[in-house]
Amino acid sequence: MSRSNAPHGDPDAAQAAHSLSPAEWTPRTLAAQALGRIEPVTRAVVPPLHLSTTYLRDPDNAYRSGFSYARPDNATAREAEDVIAALERAEAGALLFSSGMAAATAVFCALERGDHVVAPEVMYWGLRRWLRQEAPRLDLTVDFVAMEDPEAVRAAIRPGKTRLVWIETPGNPLCTIADIAAITAIAREAGALVAVDSTAVSPVLTRPLTLGADIVMHSATKILNGHSDVVAGVLAGSRRDAFWERLVAIRGGWGAILGPFEAYLLMRGLRTLPLRAAAQSAGALSLATRLSAHPLVSAVLYPGLPGHPGHAVAARQMEGGFGFMLSIRVAGGEAAAIETAAQVGLWKRATSLGGVESLIEHRASVEGPGTPCPPDLLRLSAGIEDPDDLFRDLDAALRTAHGKIG
Repeated sequence: MSRSNAPHGDPDAAQAAHSLSPAEWTPRTLAAQALGRIEPVTRAVVPPLHLSTTYLRDPDNAYRSGFSYARPDNATAREAEDVIAALERAEAGALLFSSGMAAATAVFCALERGDHVVAPEVMYWGLRRWLRQEAPRLDLTVDFVAMEDPEAVRAAIRPGKTRLVWIETPGNPLCTIADIAAITAIAREAGALVAVDSTAVSPVLTRPLTLGADIVMHSATKILNGHSDVVAGVLAGSRRDAFWERLVAIRGGWGAILGPFEAYLLMRGLRTLPLRAAAQSAGALSLATRLSAHPLVSAVLYPGLPGHPGHAVAARQMEGGFGFMLSIRVAGGEAAAIETAAQVGLWKRATSLGGVESLIEHRASVEGPGTPCPPDLLRLSAGIEDPDDLFRDLDAALRTAHGKIG
């Protein structure tokens, strides 16, 4: 089913003609207003939840409403997609998926058999494992490179074969930074597409499509939703070309769309995204700065620190902050790191990122054999709590762990 581009009904549109259009709004206003749409029947300022799985045909058997069945499309999903597309400046629009993995794997499944892919050594471990296990079944060849080094990307390109360069920046969980514009230029020379996993920053801080990327992916489970109660993924595209239409077909034909209730909750989270992103980035920077001087922390990995090897690139392609994710390496090794995580009270020992609550996790234990994570590393996701409280809690945990282990 083709998606209708007809505007949502709004009887106030003519009266508001003198006002700024959504295209002129800042991201903060776009998100808070959810594009400023008013539900035309009840005049509600919050878009309704559309739960119907099927839709009435017109007398001539057409679907002039633009909806026929809920598997390929849904009005509530469209509302959230339109907000994300506006934030990403995505001319093709956005597609919501049932999870971040569903969104990411759709990109690889849209490739042709025999295509070559360049992917980062440091990336979300679930997708890295999927690429190693499942890509060969699709007759895809994947080379993993140090994506923070554009020349390593150039060396991995296979002229005439490389179809996709997959970037993740910041890289989870080592906080590596890839230069999106530089890598895009290299990929363009080879005729390859560029897709960017921007989960760890959000479109409030980085808009990969404006830096030349073709597709941006988010695990919307993370900061886009921000409340740890929705599993979702999204793709946004720079243009509506044949590859994008292939992604639309995969999402609809394979039944990977996000459910309407989850889309409704995601929309609720999106409306406060810029406020949360700013608070969480500021908190992460405060923690990174203070932990850098902590006697029981051997290293802090955070692109907002001037000493980070990717700081200059991050400062160029990130706006208003450096993200909510940071990692620390604990003096005393693996045992001290695991014990530190066991001793926290305010921080929560849990998987995920980007929620309003702060999380801590020993990643090597989670990722298992083959992980690039040092065994003494703890990944931190800064929430919206007071950074002073978060620091005191982690400081006490480090000191308690050191006393028990050391």
